[in-house]
Amino acid sequence: MMVKICGVTNLEDASAAIDGGAAALGFNFYPASPRYIAPDRAAAIAAKLPDGVWRVGVFVDEPPANVLRIARQVGLDVAQLHGSEKEAEYPSGIRVWKAVRMREGQHVEIAQGAAEAVLVDGPSSGITFDWARVPGGIARLILAGGLDAGNVRQAIAQVRPWGVDACSRIESAPGRKDRIKMAAFLKAALEAA
Repeated sequence: MMVKICGVTNLEDASAAIDGGAAALGFNFYPASPRYIAPDRAAAIAAKLPDGVWRVGVFVDEPPANVLRIARQVGLDVAQLHGSEKEAEYPSGIRVWKAVRMREGQHVEIAQGAAEAVLVDGPSSGITFDWARVPGGIARLILAGGLDAGNVRQAIAQVRPWGVDACSRIESAPGRKDRIKMAAFLKAALEAA
C-alpha cells in the first residue's frame, strides 16, 4: 500500500511522515492553495529526504513546461495533475498521477490512460464522498478526500486502492500537520493494507 501525506510545507512534518511510514510526500504548487509552497522551499526540503521517498508535485492547470521546470528544480518523481488537463497535455519526462474530483450528483468518467495512477478525491478539501461511486478496473487507484485514522481502514476495505492520500484532516492548520493525527492515520492505513 502506497501511503502519501500531502500538503507538506516544512521539513519537520516531512520527517515525521517518513518516520510513520509514508512512501510519498506531496508539495502543493497551486498558488491559490493555503498549502502552497514555493519551489525553492520545496527543493530545500526535498534535498533532505531519504532516497526511496517519492516527491510528488501537485499542480492545477499548470502549463507542461512549468511543471517540468518545477519538477527539475525540486527533484520531483511525480506530477499530480488536479486541473482540467487532458492526456495530450500531460508533461512528458515525468510520471503523472491524474486527480479526479467526485462531486455529488455528477457522473464522473475515470480512465487511467497515460497516467501512472488515478487519484480519486472528494468534492473539496477534507470532504469524503460515497466510495461505492469509485469505478473498478483502475490498476493504480489512489483514494483521497477526507481520509483520517477514523475512516481509512473502512475506505481501504471497501475500495481496495493501490494507495491512499491524506492532507487536511491530519492538520492542525493548513500546511501544518498534527503529529498525533498524522501518526494515527499512517498506522491505520498501513495496518489495513
